[in-house]
Amino acid sequence: MKTIILYATKYGAAGEIAWRIAEKTGGAVTYNLKQNPVPSLVEYDCIIFGSSVYAGMIRGEAKTFLSKNADVMQEKKLGLFLCGIGESGEKTYFESNFSQEILQKAKVKSFLGGIFDPKKAGLIERLIIKLVTKKSSYINIIDDEKIEKFAEELKS
Repeated sequence: MKTIILYATKYGAAGEIAWRIAEKTGGAVTYNLKQNPVPSLVEYDCIIFGSSVYAGMIRGEAKTFLSKNADVMQEKKLGLFLCGIGESGEKTYFESNFSQEILQKAKVKSFLGGIFDPKKAGLIERLIIKLVTKKSSYINIIDDEKIEKFAEELKS
């Protein structure tokens, strides 16, 4: 099965997760929607699509890609992942950011954790994270068990 992983990231957590999924799925191709032109999706059997979430919303380039490619995505085996450091609201994040058609088509959808690196964030983001999480230091809650399960469900 030829697989492509498309992701949108601000600081790199979605890219890290995409790379880990690629490892588990046996060599999927990964593309950052912000930096790389995306090849034709016609040649792929499976599309894995992911984005970081900020204030409950996925990245702008992810929204743009979805609006332009929803039809072809519905013709493929589909996996969706989101990442961030918010540990609740997973169902709401998916429902707020994806159409019902895409959600129903997805074989697997999962919130896979995230990373907050205060060295990469601006002052306002650091303050918001501190208010929300009560933490101001480096946070890495990427969940390798969920990534493994995500990859296994797509393989079946």
